[in-house]
Amino acid sequence: MNNWADCSAVEQDLRKVSGVWVFRGTRVPVSALFENLEDGAQLADFIDWFPGVTLQQVRAVLEHVANTLEAVPYMR
Repeated sequence: MNNWADCSAVEQDLRKVSGVWVFRGTRVPVSALFENLEDGAQLADFIDWFPGVTLQQVRAVLEHVANTLEAVPYMR
């Protein structure tokens, strides 16, 4: 399971977007990144569409997810 509290690029505040994880300093949900990537958006597009989100934050989120996946034991 992904523990977003370990990722400094995001924050959770019950007063922002009902407490979902957002990019730090914004109201942009982390889930928006994955939804847009799934729909074919490029990272540059996402950065353009969501002012306030930085490329460094996006990279940190993607790296966090990659590290989380590496920690999951392989199952057949």
